Amino acid sequence: MLLSIQKIKEIHAICRRTLINWEKEGLIAPLRTPKGRRRYKKEDIEKLLGMIEEKPKPTVVLYARVSTKKQEEYLKNQIRRLEEYAKSQGWQYEVISEIASGVNENRRGLLRLLNKIKRGEVAKVVIEYPDRLARFGFEYLKFFMESFGVELIVLNGRENEEDINRELAEDLIAIVTSFAARIY
Repeated sequence: MLLSIQKIKEIHAICRRTLINWEKEGLIAPLRTPKGRRRYKKEDIEKLLGMIEEKPKPTVVLYARVSTKKQEEYLKNQIRRLEEYAKSQGWQYEVISEIASGVNENRRGLLRLLNKIKRGEVAKVVIEYPDRLARFGFEYLKFFMESFGVELIVLNGRENEEDINRELAEDLIAIVTSFAARIY
């Protein structure tokens, strides 16, 4: 919606001189009518007055995960490696980390990441290995992120085979335990 100087004065009690000063400072840019009269976007005025909260700029999220508390040291090292990479790229970043099974569908950290992506708050997601994001369904999550314009960066394609097997065994035990609990 476009407002004239008079309308802005009536609604917000802002005088003509203030609007022109804001224009000179580059804070607002009026549109001109064919007769050369200024018209200001209502949203621009309300942003300057603090009535509309600006959306945060999309950020880089570093996502790290391990399956068990015993792997906490590995989690710290994983975060350190992700941070080193982000710093080498000159990015501002946020870290989301968690200790949870890769097959758990209700991981707080992953849900927080997905909600941030839906709100448009994420530009890039950086993970160390594909299975840090999810043990199964990695391609679905990648597709979800890309559909919101988020770039997914995987630093290393494959993890140490021994670590993969150990963690996969732990995840399978978690699945069996979960099913057994449901049955009983």
